[in-house]
Amino acid sequence: MPRIDDPTLSWPLLTIDEAALDHNIATVAGIFAAAGVEHAPHVKTHMSRAIWERQVAAGAWGATVATPAQLRTALGWGLPGAGRRAFLANELVDPREIAWLRTALADGTADEVWVYVDSVRGVDLLADGFAGAAPEAAARLGVLVELGLPGGRTGVRTVPDAVALAGRVPDAGLRLIGVAGYEGPVAGGTSAEELAAVGQWCDGLRETGAAIAGLVDGPVVLSAGGSAFADVVTEHLSAPVQDAAGSDVPTRVVLRSGAYVTHDHGHYLRADPWTRLGAEPLRPAITVWASVLSTPEPGLAICGMGRRDVSFDIDLPTPLVVRTADAAGRLGAARELTGARVTALNDQHAYLSLDPADGGGWLVPGDVIGFGISHPCTTFDKYRTALLTRGDEVAEQATLSF
Repeated sequence: MPRIDDPTLSWPLLTIDEAALDHNIATVAGIFAAAGVEHAPHVKTHMSRAIWERQVAAGAWGATVATPAQLRTALGWGLPGAGRRAFLANELVDPREIAWLRTALADGTADEVWVYVDSVRGVDLLADGFAGAAPEAAARLGVLVELGLPGGRTGVRTVPDAVALAGRVPDAGLRLIGVAGYEGPVAGGTSAEELAAVGQWCDGLRETGAAIAGLVDGPVVLSAGGSAFADVVTEHLSAPVQDAAGSDVPTRVVLRSGAYVTHDHGHYLRADPWTRLGAEPLRPAITVWASVLSTPEPGLAICGMGRRDVSFDIDLPTPLVVRTADAAGRLGAARELTGARVTALNDQHAYLSLDPADGGGWLVPGDVIGFGISHPCTTFDKYRTALLTRGDEVAEQATLSF
């Protein structure tokens, strides 16, 4: 097998530790199975058929996507079973894309696709697009009312408004299956107060589900993100639901966690709901490797990695290890890089502040540094290939379909 320092490869380079990847997939699949909830992993994180195959093998219900283009791609990977089910966690309002979806559901490209609505106009657009569709195609489309929050992004702002909109869905000839939303904007941290706020939002989702149960044929789907707050979401959405008459409402909880698959050294490491659930910690799987290009002044190294190569929307990358390259470019043993931090990024350069007292003063041009990242989604999208590795050996080259 080739190595990450193979002459056909160059820095910066995105690698994924295969053992960590498989550990994360298995750990979260086990957590959700034990809790009795279903998982539709958000594949926008990686957009990789190779990684999606592993998630399917672990028991995923189907793929969550964010855009019609991602929907086409995920269904186009052609995997059977879960690979033919998708959850577009967004409003579908483009008549061209609605027409494409109608065809895909009619010709067997997809077995089932779910979409959001948060407006009467959105309901009408879907209804117009599916008017006269074959009954089998119409039955394969599931519609969920999206519940948002004031000041948030999409989603109906209040429970009463969500319930009112839900009534329009079957009236328009569409199949209402439940209510969904994204809890991320509710809280920015994991203090007791913030976790309680997320729980309160989840209770609103349950309240909506109870109120619309009479409009749904079968269990009411309750769906949330479940990445940073998986513990809170799982606990609250799995609780019994009763309607106004006190009757039990059958529900089906579907979570859409995506970033768990590689975890990270920043945002998700801090949030880490998985250990709050009593599970073994997830493992950061992503490393971005970059060369030291210059050490132009004491305490500063410039590396060949920038905003085009690594995420920066939440945190700057974390320097982890340094390796010396020999005359042929072969990497030596990794040494922990202490006393170093990234202070800024340009398009293709990283500013690495060094503390010579902590061992960083010996960096020289040509050294290669492995960086951890924060927020996998906005690192993956900067590459077209990710290397799944076992140590320095490349086990698989995963195509990223961005």
